[in-house]
Amino acid sequence: MSAPDGHAHSDPDAHSAEEILGAAAAWVWFPRGSVHEREELLLVRDPERFGGGVRASQVDSALDAPTVVDHALARTRAWGAARFTFWTNPADRPDLEDELRRRGAEHVDTVAVFARPVDGADIDLSADVTVEVVRTLEQVREVDAVNVPVWQQQPLDEEGLRTEFAEVAAALQAREGFRVLGRIGGRAVSTAGCTIDEGFVRLWGASTLESDRGRGAYRAVLAERLRRSGEWGARTALVKGRVSTSAPILARAGFTHYGDERAYRLTL
Repeated sequence: MSAPDGHAHSDPDAHSAEEILGAAAAWVWFPRGSVHEREELLLVRDPERFGGGVRASQVDSALDAPTVVDHALARTRAWGAARFTFWTNPADRPDLEDELRRRGAEHVDTVAVFARPVDGADIDLSADVTVEVVRTLEQVREVDAVNVPVWQQQPLDEEGLRTEFAEVAAALQAREGFRVLGRIGGRAVSTAGCTIDEGFVRLWGASTLESDRGRGAYRAVLAERLRRSGEWGARTALVKGRVSTSAPILARAGFTHYGDERAYRLTL
């Protein structure tokens, strides 16, 4: 695959299109309390806090598509889960998309894979929004208060908040990643995180309270993650933006579109 327009390789430190697509394909989330296995494809059993169910991706099998899907659904049932969600990727071997559609799987989501150099981002910021790096337990509590309604997940209990805080603090100390919190008028209205690895900063978990969208909070937490991760040595920002929400903002912020990933769901 050739580099998309506007992504020349004159910079010897720039990641190539192939490296960007490889990093996107390898990116998967393992929430605390989940279990996973790799056999024909990657299967992740989410904890009940995130609604349970099994997520699948990263197919790498010599078997045909119907057999791979049969394997995945059998494992999902063995885990006692009733919901199976598969995320497509161009690197899948074999491609399961047609087989899932044949079985009546519902297309439930699409994300656009975007990347851009960390340096040189020109993001229009609102004076009404302030952004801070999460460093305290109280800030973690505020992050959870934003995430619960946006992602429709269960709130963390006190033990969960302290565990989350320990993870956030450890990542910040090691310069492996951080969370940010956006405020309007002092109220926590938006949050997002990032992870830095091999010159990439993976931008994830951006959420803004529905009542405060359209006021620049997403742009502010995006800009702060780019700024700080650049100071920590990241060269390329990688993000998967929902087509219906963040993708247009990312395009305006100079991110290049490298393709889409689609989610299909079966209820067992």
